[in-house]
Amino acid sequence: MESAQKILQFARPGTLIEFSLGSQKEIGLNKLINRLNFINFQEDSILVNFRHTKYPRTVSLEARPLPCLNNKLECRWTLSSETQPSIASCNFENIFIIDGTKLVVAVPELISITEQGAVFLLPDKCVEVNYRKTKRHACEGIQVELLQNSARFSGTLLDFSAVSFRVETDCSASNTFHWVNTEVPVQVVFSRDGATLFSGACRIISQTLGPRSRIYVMEPTENRMQRFKPKEIRSVRHELLPLPNATFRHPLSGKNIDLKVVDISGSGFSVQEEPESSVLLPGMIIPELELSIANGFNIKCLAQVIYRQVHQGSDGTGMVKCGLSFLDMDIREHVNLLSLLYLAKDKNSYLNTRANTEELWQFFFETGFIYPEKYAFVQANKARLKQMYETLYTQNPSIARHFIYQEKGTILGHMAMLRFYENTWLIHHHAANKTESSTAGLVVLNQLAHSINDCFNLHSAHMNYTICYYRPENKFPNRVFGTAAKLINDQKGCSIDTFAYLHYKRNFSETWSFSGPWELTRSTREDLRELEGFYEQESGGLMLHALNLEPEMLEYDGLVKEYQAIGFNLKRHCYSLRKNGEVKAVITVNLSDAGLNLSDLTNCMQVLILDPELFPKEIIFLSLSILTHKYEQNEIPVLVYPLSYVEAADIPYDKKYSLWCLNIPHSGTDFLKYLTGLVTRNKSRKAVA
Repeated sequence: MESAQKILQFARPGTLIEFSLGSQKEIGLNKLINRLNFINFQEDSILVNFRHTKYPRTVSLEARPLPCLNNKLECRWTLSSETQPSIASCNFENIFIIDGTKLVVAVPELISITEQGAVFLLPDKCVEVNYRKTKRHACEGIQVELLQNSARFSGTLLDFSAVSFRVETDCSASNTFHWVNTEVPVQVVFSRDGATLFSGACRIISQTLGPRSRIYVMEPTENRMQRFKPKEIRSVRHELLPLPNATFRHPLSGKNIDLKVVDISGSGFSVQEEPESSVLLPGMIIPELELSIANGFNIKCLAQVIYRQVHQGSDGTGMVKCGLSFLDMDIREHVNLLSLLYLAKDKNSYLNTRANTEELWQFFFETGFIYPEKYAFVQANKARLKQMYETLYTQNPSIARHFIYQEKGTILGHMAMLRFYENTWLIHHHAANKTESSTAGLVVLNQLAHSINDCFNLHSAHMNYTICYYRPENKFPNRVFGTAAKLINDQKGCSIDTFAYLHYKRNFSETWSFSGPWELTRSTREDLRELEGFYEQESGGLMLHALNLEPEMLEYDGLVKEYQAIGFNLKRHCYSLRKNGEVKAVITVNLSDAGLNLSDLTNCMQVLILDPELFPKEIIFLSLSILTHKYEQNEIPVLVYPLSYVEAADIPYDKKYSLWCLNIPHSGTDFLKYLTGLVTRNKSRKAVA
């Protein structure tokens, strides 16, 4: 096979040839005809080889076989007579049929040859041999950039396997191939129509020596890449039955691929491949991949190959395992996936499944979550409230998710999240039946934390921050959220700010107006920069980031459309109170459906005092009276910050609310570790008891 190796390297420059010992076998005429017809069906070509009569040189011509019915084979040259090599001083030798990792060498009888093609009589037998460990796949339309030490070359991807690829590149007037150091890795980027499909460091295995164009055979330097910051607590992987299938159109070859998923989690999955036909290149992005389970469960995602591992079985056979990470997907489909995985782990844990809202309302009342004072505040809108919660708990909207723990059809624990700001989710409505279960409250909280860990890397989740309002005198939330903030001990990772909470009754009078040095106007970006300066000095926490009170978010209203799509309302207005042109307070007017949060913390005003020492409380009440016309209800919840100002100004208030903010990319893992430990300790105490 040494001559075949030389012919292939000459005819297909840059091809890696490695014949497998003991793989040679004979195939008959029928199989040869079928192989040739498949080549025709694929509109592919074969190599027709000629030996020079005088010099030790082989000339190979690409030819397309015509449909073959018997032992007569007709071929047409792929190049015109003007462009293909001359065979005037050559004798016909054999034909090569290249199919992935296999090479068929046949020696037919040459009947005739013309400028258009040739006619052969096929032999009864020919030889097939494995000549490559991993199948190569042809590519079209893939642009390649090679960068090394400020030298940049552009080219095209000819073909690839899971372990190497061939690139053809031209030398421009400003570059020379002498600048390419074959001993140093090259940064390689694949793209199609401007979209990046692969980037990574690669080493040069071999190259042709053309003066104006060259073909490089290259391989990635690593079999594993780090797409995201490493997680100390990894997403739990599950082996589902039946095994899901991952199907996609390969971004480099354009061929349809179907692989079995061996395990899956909320952040990614792994598949198994045969070494010879492996197609997953570490670092490659798959723009659209579909996961399906027995035609009954389908989700689409943007994925990236993270690692490739070759395992050797006890019987000597090899197997390739590749891990893929979810880069993005429709958030509702991701919630459906998490719901399936969480049920696989715990049959009593439910995420965003269709809930019986009548039983849910009964649970809220029986657990005391809706106590008399709270009910008195929301009961006026109970018809709209029922309609709204029917949407939230049965239609899987993108802005909300709920976690329910139930046994034998009885709800024992509940918690919900609401995307109320662009990249911030509000944790609320935490309730548990302590009489029936001492752990249900922790279980749903732990479930929520794991869902955050599973999805915050997805862009569609918009989950940079999570927040929670709680009353500091309540033991459970103070124990969970307060202790977590202390343990994290980093205001930029997790912070707590305390508000005074009061109800303001509408009493707007047309005769009221500002006079003298005071004015109430729409906030500007510069006003929010002033607010940033005050808050950084006062707290240094995350509140302004989480509540979209950053200057660049002032006019942003992208979330409004998502609320409108499900028939909900959402608006926000920012106003500044000035004295002699200087900002003294910023007031945000949050307008949403009453009862979206059952404490109406999503349908309230927030007053942030920048100059507590020189701010008369009468001006606050005057401002509130003017702004209450934007609300329909008579009593409007108001949150005032800082609490120290409210107490110093002797403003009556109903209660305190602590706003807990978590920077998920920064400290989400720390919170999950703390919560996991809390759940484990609670289970241990229960087991001992």
